[in-house]
Amino acid sequence: MADRVLFISWTTPVRGREERGLEVFNESMGLYGRLQQEGRIERFEVVLLEPSGDLNGYIELHGSAEQLAAVREDDEFQRNIIEASLIVDGLRHVEGVTNEEIARQMALYRDAIARVPQTT
Repeated sequence: MADRVLFISWTTPVRGREERGLEVFNESMGLYGRLQQEGRIERFEVVLLEPSGDLNGYIELHGSAEQLAAVREDDEFQRNIIEASLIVDGLRHVEGVTNEEIARQMALYRDAIARVPQTT
């Protein structure tokens, strides 16, 4: 089971580039579908949100740390992200943990807290 996630989010489309935005979005879906079929990621999820100006949607790529690192280095992935950055504002990539990795990360956090003086 995947224990890492790559969270890709965006805010608003760049005005006047909406048509190209749809094309790049569809290209992204094709790319992520191929990555999943080839076993290079475990799965991906797409969420479109109501327009808010803060966050209009996001995509989660799920896999191992090694899988997601390899995807981020892939030329086709990088080309797609570069194109997306030209047609949407606020494009962000954030790596995170999920599933069983959460317990390990929380243990590391607890250890760190124990070494920091606490104030009330």
